[in-house]
Amino acid sequence: MLIRYKKSMEKIAMGLLSFMPHVKEVKKLQQTIQEYNNNPNWHLFLWKDEDDILGALGVVIEEDKAIVQHISVDPSHRGNGIGKQMVCELRNMYSPMHRVTATDETKNFLEKCETEA
Repeated sequence: MLIRYKKSMEKIAMGLLSFMPHVKEVKKLQQTIQEYNNNPNWHLFLWKDEDDILGALGVVIEEDKAIVQHISVDPSHRGNGIGKQMVCELRNMYSPMHRVTATDETKNFLEKCETEA
């Protein structure tokens, strides 16, 4: 289930976001988390499965769009459909007010989720 990120989950969120190629550096991770903490248009969600947090999904809201800019799943849990479940819940959460779209970095994954739906 997608849960809203809270500052108390910062280390977990940074760890999950560090699996994304363009956010690996510590300084970039800190800037990204700072933006999620301070910018009201940036929304970060974590995927909780029983007691474990296994994924992160971040969006930026622009007018009628929810743009997926970060999506990451713990490598030991990849291939189990968690990323697809996160995208599906996000679409349910934001539609019909916002159209879920992607950045260049997340475009291929979101397209894959649509073709497997």
